[in-house]
Amino acid sequence: MGKSYTYILKCDNGSYYIGSTRSLLKRFKEHQMGLGALYTSKNLPVALVYFEELESKNVAYLREMQ
Repeated sequence: MGKSYTYILKCDNGSYYIGSTRSLLKRFKEHQMGLGALYTSKNLPVALVYFEELESKNVAYLREMQ
């Protein structure tokens, strides 16, 4: 399957957003452009404050849900 990531973004309003993806850099750029998620698009800019590299998309999603 390939590596995936769970990540945490800090939004401009001080809140945090947690997500998972197969391409961390691409997904972060999408968030910055307002295309990543409705929540982050309303709270730009965002900063990447944490990420974990995990062995699969499923494991990354499960970690996101924690």
